[in-house]
Amino acid sequence: MKVLFVVPYPIGKAASQRFRVEQFFPVLDAQSIKYKVAPFWDGKTWAILYKNGNTLQKVIGTIKGFAKRKALLLQLHKYDYVFVHREATPVGPPWFEWLAAKVFGKKLIFDFDDAIWLDNTSEENKQVAKYKQHGKTANICAWSYKVSAGNSYLQKYAMQFNSQVEYLPTTIDLAKYNRLKNQDTERLVIGWTGSHSTLSYLKLIEPALRQLEQKYDFNFVVIADKAPDLNLKSLRFIPWKPETEIEDLLQLNIGLMPLPDTEWAKGKCAFKALQYMALGVPVVVSGVGENQNAVPDGKAGYTCYTNQEWFASLEKLLLNTSLRTQMGEAGRKWISEKYSLRVHQLTFLQLFT
Repeated sequence: MKVLFVVPYPIGKAASQRFRVEQFFPVLDAQSIKYKVAPFWDGKTWAILYKNGNTLQKVIGTIKGFAKRKALLLQLHKYDYVFVHREATPVGPPWFEWLAAKVFGKKLIFDFDDAIWLDNTSEENKQVAKYKQHGKTANICAWSYKVSAGNSYLQKYAMQFNSQVEYLPTTIDLAKYNRLKNQDTERLVIGWTGSHSTLSYLKLIEPALRQLEQKYDFNFVVIADKAPDLNLKSLRFIPWKPETEIEDLLQLNIGLMPLPDTEWAKGKCAFKALQYMALGVPVVVSGVGENQNAVPDGKAGYTCYTNQEWFASLEKLLLNTSLRTQMGEAGRKWISEKYSLRVHQLTFLQLFT
């Protein structure tokens, strides 16, 4: 069996691709399944894509990406399956997916972990947003042999167009996340990790964090690819790096995942919370979408709906070392049983049957 992975990002650069595609490569190797990975963006373009300026380089990088996709059509005959993560091209119609499925007759597997059929224009992508065709998600679902959806909300959407939709949550490889946070630390750290696309969500809990700052001494650490715009005296920014990701997360005593109550946010797969829990870090999250399923409320952390609940939950954890330890251990056990790579590797392999 041979599989072609058609992905947006350079290998090792984006969380969704690393945890939904790349971390399954050893599973394929163990089954002697051959595969090739074909990113749209090259490393140089990806490095500047969400930064201001460099317009010409971005245009050249985009043209190169489309050229690579056209050249890839000539190689499709070598593969039994074409696995598309999110989309084959970032703008325009789904011509590659249509040709792969309808002209070349390949078994198309479509994987997505966001509500990408919705318009979610950010400051960084507003210039190209008008060229995106969000409606193509429905078409790709319909043309696919099987669809892999990251949560039940996404699965329900995809099943409108295809009956072969597998629920495959974003998973954690506990062989890599193999340590537990020691909660007996001198200075407490509340923290958040993510990308520029979700940094604005931290504004939702800024009032609760300011209120906490008036009573307690702690650091609020943000691990991201861009510094946040927050008026907090406790704020510490750590640039995200793949090689230090786990070490940086282990600084946290409490992990946060705020979300707005929107249709887009309902498509989120609670990945931040899963990472925290895998390392024995108790979590406090918004009660939106998959967060409500991924976090056992009152056992591995707290699910909040109001600013007052955010403050009370964080205060409770800040003041109680044994509670943080207990919830951290419960979260680790929960990930092992429900969201680990070991538990879901068979689901991934069954996409190719």
